[in-house]
Amino acid sequence: MSRLDWHDDMAGDLVPVHQAFEREYVEVAIEKLVPLKRLRDGVHESKKYAQVLSSIETIGLVEAPVVISAPGDDGQYYLLDGHLRIEALKQLGIDSVSCLVATDEETYTYNKRVNRLAPIQEYRMIARAIERGVAPAQIAEALGLEVRTIQKRSKLLDGICPEAAEILKDTNCPMAVFDLLRRMSDARQAEAADLMTGQNNFTSLFAKALLAATPDDQLAKRRRKKKAEDSEPPNSEQLSRMERELAVLQSRIKSVEDSYGIDNLHLTLARGYICKLLGNPEVIRWLTRNRQEYLAEFQRIAEIETLVPVPEPAMS
Repeated sequence: MSRLDWHDDMAGDLVPVHQAFEREYVEVAIEKLVPLKRLRDGVHESKKYAQVLSSIETIGLVEAPVVISAPGDDGQYYLLDGHLRIEALKQLGIDSVSCLVATDEETYTYNKRVNRLAPIQEYRMIARAIERGVAPAQIAEALGLEVRTIQKRSKLLDGICPEAAEILKDTNCPMAVFDLLRRMSDARQAEAADLMTGQNNFTSLFAKALLAATPDDQLAKRRRKKKAEDSEPPNSEQLSRMERELAVLQSRIKSVEDSYGIDNLHLTLARGYICKLLGNPEVIRWLTRNRQEYLAEFQRIAEIETLVPVPEPAMS
């Protein structure tokens, strides 16, 4: 089968387009699949594995594993994506699986090409299922979650203005952030969502900072003002301790600033070199046969999105 397809370009001419996958699925015996990465210790006890196992057991396999044909005529395939799914199928006693056949061996980058389900998209999926008569208990069983979790996710956008929901619809924004946004007015919600998107920072810590910086007239409920007798000014001992902690913190920040730039450069260059190595199928095959533990570590490094300093431990 040819791996080129033909499509019209803007001028109306036929141009070749490279196909990432074969058109037909292939049924493969699970024993013939050769994984290209080793699962970390304890993965069978993880929440993610429990969700995958529960989903397959309840509604079957939704997303087919991705494989590429191994050299030789013994019917073996290298497993590029779907390691957890294959482990779950083994546990359920299933002997074969329909696989999507890739035309390129891109193990280390494959997960970067997968579109993860954003929380708002997940909310819409759950809400639509409930509207069609599917009980929350059934959804919870399929996803390996508690019923109250499904009920909470089905109300994700309660109190969220449409503008903020539209801005955050494709982002991996934690549920805790939506709880913080509900405490803001509609206009401030949209502004905060825009700030988080502009900074590419969707952490609850950043959302808390935005909430703290929100004026009272932009909150859903105004902050209760403390009575004069409720607040006490810090004494001299507390002020001295705060000054000492601030001085220590400033010195730590200075030391990080002095070394972070060059360290970040070295790490970026090393990551780029590892990514280039993992782009070579011969290197992948050699590591798979001889040094699987190195391959797993290299893949973790290659999947790092940003290089950030390790936070300092909290001061007592």
